[in-house]
Amino acid sequence: MNNPLKDSTRNPFDVAAEAAAVIAEKTGVAKHDIALTLGSGWAAAADLIGETIATFDATEVPGFNPPAVAGHSSSIRSIRLPDGRHALVLPRSHWYEGHGIRSVVHGVRTAAAAGVKIMILTNGCGGLNPELKPGTAVLIRDHISLIFKSPIEGANFVDLTDAYSPRLRDIARTVDPSLTEGVYVQFTGPHYETPAEVMMAKAMGGDLVGMSTAVETIAARESKLEVLGLSLMTNLAAGIQKSPLSHAEVLEAGREAEGRISKLLAEIIAKL
Repeated sequence: MNNPLKDSTRNPFDVAAEAAAVIAEKTGVAKHDIALTLGSGWAAAADLIGETIATFDATEVPGFNPPAVAGHSSSIRSIRLPDGRHALVLPRSHWYEGHGIRSVVHGVRTAAAAGVKIMILTNGCGGLNPELKPGTAVLIRDHISLIFKSPIEGANFVDLTDAYSPRLRDIARTVDPSLTEGVYVQFTGPHYETPAEVMMAKAMGGDLVGMSTAVETIAARESKLEVLGLSLMTNLAAGIQKSPLSHAEVLEAGREAEGRISKLLAEIIAKL
């Protein structure tokens, strides 16, 4: 189907509402409570949090595009949690895929239109602290967006002081008190950062570098969603790690950590 978000005359929130209506029809669930975007290493959490009610390809829903990256899911999944609430697992669109900023945040806006109040955003990323080992899960406490384009259209001045919910981070630490926190820096991709760019990110106060999440968080806060951000540090960033970076390395680190971090996320969701 032609993506309606490409039509500049369409309101992206109207497209999100259409998408949410299709999801409700396909799942038989009128309202979802929690939404998850599961980045590299986090996908197995969907199998642990409850009973899957429905799974279907995201391209059957208005506004969603096929995935452009190996290892990234193209499906939407509705899950009934043990307490009767419903979780919605949504795929991710990256800025570097070239579909535009509206597509990058369409999943978040669809979640809000579907009734979601809590948005969980996860990713695999590079680390700037050599003391953290690859495979470490990190709570995102703040971000720096180097996309230099906001998903917010018009004069809507959204406060991002607590973009990543302190309440949700506190809950996460009740599950694992050893969880460390960091500042996530979103670059455009798809190339990895240069060593000089990594040093710039570190000088700016960053702890993690990646290609997603920050812009989605901005859109989530515009829609009044409470955000929990979690990163899997898959490797040290360029110039800190001495060997060349590769996507295969990211996927392998995700596979090695998947069972442990997915269990962590499932336990956190059970407490939300």
